[in-house]
Amino acid sequence: MVVTFLTLMATAGFRSAPSVLIVPLEDAFGWSRSQVSLAIAINVLLYGLIAPFAAALMERFTVRKVVMTSLTFVALSALSTVFITQPWHLWLLWGVCVGIGTGSMALVFAATVANRWFVKQKGLVVGALTAASATGQLIFLPLLSHFAVTYGWESVSITIAIASIAVVPLIFLFLKESPESIGNSPYGAPDDWQPIPKSELSAFRLAIDTINKAKSNRDFQILFFTFFVCGLSTNGLIGTHFIPAAHDHGMAQPVAASLLALVGVFDVVGTLCSGYLTDRFDPRKLLFFYYGLRGLSLFLLPSILFSSVHPSTLVFVIFYGLDWVATVPPTLVLSRIVLGPGRGTIVYGWIFVAHQIGASVAALGAAVLRVQLGNYAVSFYIAAAMCLFAAYLVLQIAKGKEVSELRV
Repeated sequence: MVVTFLTLMATAGFRSAPSVLIVPLEDAFGWSRSQVSLAIAINVLLYGLIAPFAAALMERFTVRKVVMTSLTFVALSALSTVFITQPWHLWLLWGVCVGIGTGSMALVFAATVANRWFVKQKGLVVGALTAASATGQLIFLPLLSHFAVTYGWESVSITIAIASIAVVPLIFLFLKESPESIGNSPYGAPDDWQPIPKSELSAFRLAIDTINKAKSNRDFQILFFTFFVCGLSTNGLIGTHFIPAAHDHGMAQPVAASLLALVGVFDVVGTLCSGYLTDRFDPRKLLFFYYGLRGLSLFLLPSILFSSVHPSTLVFVIFYGLDWVATVPPTLVLSRIVLGPGRGTIVYGWIFVAHQIGASVAALGAAVLRVQLGNYAVSFYIAAAMCLFAAYLVLQIAKGKEVSELRV
């Protein structure tokens, strides 16, 4: 658990870097905001597209091998960005390479560990591991923003490379594949518990076979769309453009980065609480409240950004932090009903693809709207409306089934 938490925390730091690079890269190279944001859009898209294949690779090979290879690849890619001179260099390295590397350690890593090691309290465990992303954001964002302003944007790439490679020995030495590998059974497992047999399919075929079987399932379609909205309204919009949006209102970049990091503080609390609640209440109703309240808060955001920290801005940061990835534990639980627990992690991997497609759309789309309209207000309003629609849809999942029938 501890090693998994540290790895996910570091990964979140890698992914938070582009948001602090938008303005410095504009200043350093004269590139437009949409050119820089395209690298982020590619990054978050591949981060999601790789997820189901990463989950299958972890099942086929080992979690240790997949994660160590990914961390090394991220380190090399990040370090190489210090030599960029053209926008396409940024698109290739931060977009494609770092996107593939971090995608191989996406939230399916947390889901894989939770599914292997826990039978009871799984929602709380997923919440705790998901909170690692918030912790990484909390640690890295202010630090990277300070480095970018004080030492230049290249220092951000060097810091990410060092942090990435530093995690590899921890994975090699301390990460265990499964409780069976050390002669134990998962936490909360009954006496007659047996591990789920591995599929005979290759990693690639297992991922493709899963999506082929799941794509016509109505519950899968709803989860896919609503997680698209989740990614659009968090990583893609706020995670990428909150700092530039605050900068547009005259706020200093390190201050805006600190506010976004503060989102991470409350994200830890919100995700842990969500995991606890998911073990006890209907995950559909939880998602209804999460998406609904997120939508309402986004409607208010354009009117509460100022050149300095305002009480209303702090209220938004606290509330949005509590809601940031609270959607993950109930979504993971619901993903297990699509094809059963044996394919639950890979189904969730495909649902996570939607999350990152949404994030990619928002990362690029909000930048284009900002260039065309001069502000981010329309982007915030569009995301708000989509959140409210998602709140309605989640109540249609497994309609008529009792909560006990969802916890397969």
